[in-house]
Amino acid sequence: MTEPVEGRSSSFGEGGDVTVVDRFGVWLSKRQIEKVVGPLIGRDVADVGCGYDATFMRTVLDEVRTATLTDVSLAPDLLAHPKVRAIEGFLPETMEQVADASLDVVLCMSVIEHLWEPDRTLAHFRRVLRPGGICAVNVPSWWGKRALEYSAFKLGTSPAEEMDDHKMYYDPRDLWPLMVKAGFMPHAIKCFRHKFGLNTFAVATVTP
Repeated sequence: MTEPVEGRSSSFGEGGDVTVVDRFGVWLSKRQIEKVVGPLIGRDVADVGCGYDATFMRTVLDEVRTATLTDVSLAPDLLAHPKVRAIEGFLPETMEQVADASLDVVLCMSVIEHLWEPDRTLAHFRRVLRPGGICAVNVPSWWGKRALEYSAFKLGTSPAEEMDDHKMYYDPRDLWPLMVKAGFMPHAIKCFRHKFGLNTFAVATVTP
């Protein structure tokens, strides 16, 4: 089964439809990534479901060794960037193009909630990481569901089509077992709420 849902033909942000609320969310995710993952200087990093403009990765392209970017579609300048390996398409098939133990960091921000079978994609994250590698995953929580839908359907400050593409919301008790099922060791997983409790964040390290 191809993921995300059949019929989705564009990446987040394609067409310039990123709202102020979305930009604030990206900024909060960036702060959390910097806190739990640390400097990305000289590291091979993947941003899975990075969005059309790969907003976060653009801020660190000068620092990373390589950037693997995956989404349904990517901006032309990213496709041509010498440090970027661009993979356009759907999950989990796009991850099948990434070699085993080839990355130091895998980032996946606000993507898993769009997948019918997230465990398949998470298993690929574990596969492509080297010993000592780090996987960071952000998803909206069940509390965040109410806030996101209010923003989208009542205020019009978030894209309604994104909310209607959600398949699941995750509290720590929901996300943690998926990380274990993917192959990360329980003691190497931290799973917690952030963004004022509206999101759940997991960071897992591949033990040597």
